[in-house]
Amino acid sequence: MRPRKLRGLALPLLLLLLLQPPPSPAHSSTRFDPTWESLDARQLPAWFDQAKFGIFIHWGVFSVPSFGSEWFWWYWQKEKIPKYVEFMKDNYPPSFKYEDFGPLFTAKFFNANQWADIFQASGAKYIVLTSKHHEGFTLWGSEYSWNWNAIDEGPKRDIVKELEVAIRNRTDLRFGLYYSLFEWFHPLFLEDESSSFHKRQFPVSKTLPELYELVNNYQPEVLWSDGDGGAPDQYWNSTGFLAWLYNESPVRDTVVTNDRWGAGSICKHGGFYTCSDRYNPGHLLPHKWENCMTIDKLSWGYRREAGISDYLTIGELVKQLVETVSCGGNLLMNIGPTLDGTISVVFEERLRQMGSWLKVNGEAIYETHTWRSQNDTVTPDVWYTFKPKEKLVYAIFFKWPTSGQLFLGQPKAILGATEVKLLGHGQPLNWISLEQNGIMVELPQLTIRQMPCKWGWALALTNVI
Repeated sequence: MRPRKLRGLALPLLLLLLLQPPPSPAHSSTRFDPTWESLDARQLPAWFDQAKFGIFIHWGVFSVPSFGSEWFWWYWQKEKIPKYVEFMKDNYPPSFKYEDFGPLFTAKFFNANQWADIFQASGAKYIVLTSKHHEGFTLWGSEYSWNWNAIDEGPKRDIVKELEVAIRNRTDLRFGLYYSLFEWFHPLFLEDESSSFHKRQFPVSKTLPELYELVNNYQPEVLWSDGDGGAPDQYWNSTGFLAWLYNESPVRDTVVTNDRWGAGSICKHGGFYTCSDRYNPGHLLPHKWENCMTIDKLSWGYRREAGISDYLTIGELVKQLVETVSCGGNLLMNIGPTLDGTISVVFEERLRQMGSWLKVNGEAIYETHTWRSQNDTVTPDVWYTFKPKEKLVYAIFFKWPTSGQLFLGQPKAILGATEVKLLGHGQPLNWISLEQNGIMVELPQLTIRQMPCKWGWALALTNVI
């Protein structure tokens, strides 16, 4: 490891407290205590459930080798997995260290406005950028990561600020940040770990100051924590930080957080639940949740060796979105930009395809609720969403029946009141009630070119029970 001075290593607890801004009057009368019981009672800001679809962006020094996984450093140096060891042996001199990838992380073609335009076209309503992954490299000029940040090394630019400004100036998306609590090879974390986390040097001098810095300087409305390193939330002082975030921070009224705040907190404490990567239970959950998944089936970071079959098709992605939303979740779909800051054509195509589908069918996704049934009992792969105020149920299906007749076992029609339309088509469709339960809808006879969209269609059913 290249020797580097880490600023603030001896930062005392008192100084950490001084880093927090002075208390400002909370907009809400509710005050939260630094306990899970109090924090878990906070109502999730409504915008998050209404948004349904976000974009995850995994970008960092791991984008330079862009081989295997964003866990490249760990797999190469710690686990010594043969394919990573061989990759380094074949392509770099023996003395090459992971830190030597830093200057090669140029972001030469990074254009935040271009990224923002692509994200707007995707139909997403929020983004989450990896401000710091487990490698410890920060995409902003962290005061607590000397010589291992995007201002001092590599891009020589404040990536977080550039993207924040572009998102807020050019789109209607909410800006969010991912932050890894721990760092694989940071000496202070390793020292704390060897003390069974009785020592707390790393969170006091690194993690917590950076979290305050991120929130105060960039005001993310999603704070996506990850990487507890096996340490409990008491080690990270997660409840103390979240109490400040919800009570005093500049985003206290709108910020949402996830459930990765220490060993044992996942799927149990925090704002929305993620439970695991690529979490898609396929049934209704009592708590708001998010399915964070990635277009590349094998990696979150960009991989140069990926083949076309390694990427999910747009049909598979649309289906994941629909299943997730029908069961009460949000979909956070990940892309991995290249080391020079470009979004590869396959990722851009998927994002734009999703946007074209949502342009027609977004009414059945955004601001919807779960219905009494998540999917149909008669026809496979039909999923339901609901808008109670409008008395609308949406039935989203992926296979156009050759007979032109779609049988739905769940909705019960009301004679003289029920109306059925195909989104993107507009004309009322004929339907008949089935003898026991459900209805049969006569779909319009359309050529491929007349179809309102590809990859799945949505029926709007008014006044069904």
